Amino acid sequence: MLSHPIRQVSPLFWKRGKGSALRARRGGCARPGHRAVVSFSVAYDFLATSDINKDRIQDVLFLYKNSDGGSNVSLACAEEGFSSPCTFVAAASGANGTILWERPAAQNGALVECTSPQPRGGEAPAACILLGRPGPFIAVNLVTGETLWTHPNSFGGNTSILSPLLWVPDVDADGAPDLLVLTREEKQVPPHLLLPKPPAHRPGRLTPSHVLQVNGYIYSGSTGQLVGPPGSLGVDGTSGAILHVTRTGAPYVLLPCESSLCGFSVKGLYEKATGRDSLLKTDPLWEDMLNATSHQLRLHSWGAVRYVMTIPGKAGEDLLLVTSEACVLLDGQDLAPRWTLGAAQIHRKPVLGHYKPDTLAVVIENGTGTDRQILLLDLSSGAILWSQALRGLPRDPQPASLPTADHRSAFFFWGLHEPAGANQTDPRAAPHSLYLFHPTLPGVLLELASISAHIVASRVVLLEPGRHAACILLTGPASPDVPGLVSMAKYKVQDLVPSSRVIHLVQGGPDSDQAVRNRFSRLRYRSEA
Repeated sequence: MLSHPIRQVSPLFWKRGKGSALRARRGGCARPGHRAVVSFSVAYDFLATSDINKDRIQDVLFLYKNSDGGSNVSLACAEEGFSSPCTFVAAASGANGTILWERPAAQNGALVECTSPQPRGGEAPAACILLGRPGPFIAVNLVTGETLWTHPNSFGGNTSILSPLLWVPDVDADGAPDLLVLTREEKQVPPHLLLPKPPAHRPGRLTPSHVLQVNGYIYSGSTGQLVGPPGSLGVDGTSGAILHVTRTGAPYVLLPCESSLCGFSVKGLYEKATGRDSLLKTDPLWEDMLNATSHQLRLHSWGAVRYVMTIPGKAGEDLLLVTSEACVLLDGQDLAPRWTLGAAQIHRKPVLGHYKPDTLAVVIENGTGTDRQILLLDLSSGAILWSQALRGLPRDPQPASLPTADHRSAFFFWGLHEPAGANQTDPRAAPHSLYLFHPTLPGVLLELASISAHIVASRVVLLEPGRHAACILLTGPASPDVPGLVSMAKYKVQDLVPSSRVIHLVQGGPDSDQAVRNRFSRLRYRSEA
């Protein structure tokens, strides 16, 4: 266990300004405030922000693997039980790019959860939980990078870990929320439990079969110890589980499974794993809606479930369901549909924001490629507030939103705007362009910049309370098997606005291009509540 400050072991360094892959739209390169570069490396799809050094500026955490770090890297990996090269987690100052700490975290990538809830009393340090692929289960001090606890994982072979890691209410009564890890594992089913097959396909003798099932592992949020043995959920499922609390205060884990939505009470998972009673609640209505055998919720069929999200409401949480055929808002208690957007082809998780002051809206990407439409829907009614065709490119980052001082949101989209009748650009050669939209200018898109490098991860954040927004870009090799140049850069949105390209979506707008830029330059942001 590490008890000393983490030293910088890799040739990671920050540059100011030059060599940017992000190009301003009206000529020249958009210069980042700071840029970190490391050679012969690969990067992972993870970016997180937190005020680590308590200077009121959000700092940035990211994952990378350095394949040419020399003896220091090899020694650091070996000290943590990894072979070199291994995966590092690093924290960089949001103010000036200084590396605050970095340390080995896993062999080949990891799931990371850095929004650790504080136990009662609040004196435990903020932590990041890292679960390697493969590798141990580690909690690190968010401020120093030092190890708080570490345990070998309990997973068998042929196991895949389903993201995300889920915080659940305190089940072991130690005052701290606990962690639920869901895995997908191969299980051998005896012949007598197999479903009968049609006679024409029935073999002469039944043999054991292997099926995939989801298992749940509950870990103490304080110590990382496994709370009871793992329990099988009895279903096959995919990533994207959420924790939903019903109107009666009963917590349930919801999981896309077998072309439907499955539910499990946290109370039931704990009691099944430990054989002990739990003080947590179950909801009688939900217990009635859940099939006792398949665990599926009784829902109208809108096709295979792709995403499920909790939506804050006046009376409690509601649920937004994205399927292969529709987008549906469900009442969070009785699961009655409030509205349905049919004939939808949504392949990515929606994003929340505010189109009207203090009124939630949802960003939907309907369709892909040249058929992609950006839709902003009123969450209370499902009405379309704004729509725009915006061609999607392979590996475009997801949309993002930031609250603005007028209690609306600024929305950020990646893609390629092509005027009607223009020759289509080859998507393999087209750069990724970043667009800014604000509801007070519904007839305008601002093309901030474009980038030709491969984007591994992107995040639009408010680094300082009440100040300017910034776009954090992590770029690197397209394949994790081929090391190359990894770069993490910070671009202030305000610095990109003066050289941006104004796109008028409707004819005859009253403002000149420069007047539009001036209005976006005066845009102020506010911190999340």
